[in-house]
Amino acid sequence: MTGLAGSYWNVLRRSAGVAALLALAACGAEEKPKRPTPTVGFVVVKPTAVPLQTSLGGRTVAFESSEVRPQVGGVIRARLFTEGGMVRRGQPLFQIDPSLYRAALSQASANLQSAQATAEAAQAKADRYKPLAVMEAVSQQDYTDALAQARQARAAVAQTRAAVETARINLRYTTVPAPISGRIGRSLFTTGALVSASQPDPLATIQRLDPIYVDMQQSSAELLALRRALASGGAAAGSTAVRLTLEDGSDYGSVGTVQFSEMTVNEATGTVTLRARFPNPQGLLLPGMFVQARFNQTVNPAAFLVPQVALQRDFGGDAFVFVVGGDGKAQRRKVASERTLGADWVVTAGLKPGDRVVTQGLASIKPGMAVKAVPAATPQRVGPQTDKSGKSEPVGSGGKPAG
Repeated sequence: MTGLAGSYWNVLRRSAGVAALLALAACGAEEKPKRPTPTVGFVVVKPTAVPLQTSLGGRTVAFESSEVRPQVGGVIRARLFTEGGMVRRGQPLFQIDPSLYRAALSQASANLQSAQATAEAAQAKADRYKPLAVMEAVSQQDYTDALAQARQARAAVAQTRAAVETARINLRYTTVPAPISGRIGRSLFTTGALVSASQPDPLATIQRLDPIYVDMQQSSAELLALRRALASGGAAAGSTAVRLTLEDGSDYGSVGTVQFSEMTVNEATGTVTLRARFPNPQGLLLPGMFVQARFNQTVNPAAFLVPQVALQRDFGGDAFVFVVGGDGKAQRRKVASERTLGADWVVTAGLKPGDRVVTQGLASIKPGMAVKAVPAATPQRVGPQTDKSGKSEPVGSGGKPAG
């Protein structure tokens, strides 16, 4: 009996082991639950006219600048303006001693009277000789000589009259007026200084600051690329409105306009000068200030604006985005983008109209993965979501799995 009992217990143990193995196999054969398809938000892109903003450094230049110079020589008797103040065109600025020029005018006037008297006498003589020459009481030659003397006397009157006008002008030049309206600088000559019309230094300088110019320097290579883009139709001409950033980083409130660009390239710097005009009623801008000018030089009519969160870069620096293909799978798309506009990247190549660019749920997708695409503005339920097997899985904000 003992042997039979031992054999029986061995059989039971083997049966229990087989049952355990069968149970483990059954557990292994049970189907493993699948991870739910990730939900991603997308935006549909379409071509948009995007302005190309250009930023150029520049210097302010006075709208008008004039050097006050004497037209005649003499000693300065008075300065008639306040240094650094505003002057009007024609306003007297300096008074040069007029004594010599007043005397010259008097002399020229006396010479004119003498010439007029001589001319009258010569004309009277010619008038008397005329009938006598007809009656042959005097020779024809005498009449011709008298007539010529009358004409010479009239010419002398014209010459002396011109000398009078010249003397009058020189006398007027002893008062030096402002050639333009604007703000005048310091006086380089004081009262009592001797000045002349040929001196190299001006008496003072006047600058008109409202409006004011800003001269900007742009690379000739950039300008050449811009003209080619405009010629090929790949870009359209932008706005001429210009905004300024001042030396302290603040924005200059008034908006200017581009006036023109130079037709020659500076050989030393390889740049072309562009000039803009700005209102300056408060006199905030002074000549020689460095500013940063910003304006939309061209417009790209077929660019795509992609939210910045959607664009990524690989280790090589190349930009790419994920798009949802027609088969519902995520596709990695290489794009070209060099700048931003507000909260978006400006994509110039790599996308087509109607592409669905993924902007939400990027961390949970890979190329070729099936995704559930919804518009980015669609509200996402936050909380546990249930997969097909009936099991719940915690999700984070935006409908993405928390794990």
